[in-house]
Amino acid sequence: MAGPKSTAAFERAKQVLPGGVNSPVRAFKSVHGTPFFAERGEGPYLYDIDGNRYVDYLMSWGPLIWGHAHPQIVSAVQEAAVKGTSFGVPTELETQVAEKIVELVPSIEVVRMVNSGTEATMSAVRLARAATKRSYVVKFIGCYHGHADHFLVKAGSGVADLGLPDSPGVPKETAERTIAVPYNDIDALRDVFLQRGEEIAAVIIEPVAGNMGCVLPKPGYLQAVRELTRSYETLLIFDEVITGFRVALGGAQARFGIEPDLTTFGKVIGAGLPVGAYGGRRDLMELIAPSGPVYQGGTLSGNPLAMSAGLVSLKMLEAADKTGFYDKLQAYGQQVVDAFVDHGKQHGIPTYGHALGGLFGLFFHDGPVHDFESARESDSAMYERFFHAMLDAGVTFAPSPLESAFVSGVHGDKELDITLSAISSVFRTLGA
Repeated sequence: MAGPKSTAAFERAKQVLPGGVNSPVRAFKSVHGTPFFAERGEGPYLYDIDGNRYVDYLMSWGPLIWGHAHPQIVSAVQEAAVKGTSFGVPTELETQVAEKIVELVPSIEVVRMVNSGTEATMSAVRLARAATKRSYVVKFIGCYHGHADHFLVKAGSGVADLGLPDSPGVPKETAERTIAVPYNDIDALRDVFLQRGEEIAAVIIEPVAGNMGCVLPKPGYLQAVRELTRSYETLLIFDEVITGFRVALGGAQARFGIEPDLTTFGKVIGAGLPVGAYGGRRDLMELIAPSGPVYQGGTLSGNPLAMSAGLVSLKMLEAADKTGFYDKLQAYGQQVVDAFVDHGKQHGIPTYGHALGGLFGLFFHDGPVHDFESARESDSAMYERFFHAMLDAGVTFAPSPLESAFVSGVHGDKELDITLSAISSVFRTLGA
């Protein structure tokens, strides 16, 4: 459980912040706990205000691919801050980061910087609607694309039912323009296109579903989605807020050999600082103001602190990729998954998992997990026990059973040994 200082800090925060937090999952409600409050991070470790140290697989929900407070990234931010934190006019840094993204991601010719993944996905959908002159968007159940109104929907009783608002404050009329279908079910998507194909502006998808616990696409699934969208002249948007520069240098699209029309990125391109981006083909991106009529702007877009950190991080990834960086991340994550599954078998507890690049997912389920429904069948009560026991052992995962875990480039043999030892001891208590 959270220490006394964190407990007190949470009570204080609840007086002035909704639920005591600035993002819901931080409240630890999914695991019925009190959150610990971070004091600092260093490499693969996170330290709380009660003096506890954790091997961190949260990594600020993914963007810290070089761990906490990497010296080169910290130095870049410090140097930028001395010059100024925001200018309101262009800087060369923005161009340099955009050039690097274009160089590393073949489907992207032009990039627009924004301030978050939500801004990126929201803007990409607006662009798709403008480009196609259509209004409907298809998303996949369990895939999260931020909190814009048209993404906060859930499917009805049938796979092709129109979305209903999944949050108060979202107008029914807005939600009705979003259609939700099961992930990894190409027949369900085909049915939707047979009904409304000529009205669908875009299909937006997490190529690897990171918000239901790292669920991988079935072989050939993404290729089929690409072929279907192309046949209806519908734009395909890859939401790579989680997978971008995490599962491969060129993102999931490089890993699976797919070229989407538009791509969105999140804070990984800023090494964890607030930033997002969307990009794609030149003919589409030049519809964005001031080149074209589709308006989108942001006072802090391309902020020099985020651009400085991101440029250093991307260059580090480019160099590391030449020495098998992403294979090393995956090998590490796979060892955690294998230990989790093996100890589950030893103690008669259903377990399942996936690993890809710097992502991995752990499920208390006998598998396979291939969509939101099967992910939701995972034993959440068992995950809650596992989460708190691992936290007591000095290892932190996401405080939710439907989230991915993240490996950074600074997790090493020492951290792996701590993690595997903790898993072994924790399963002895879970199986008791």
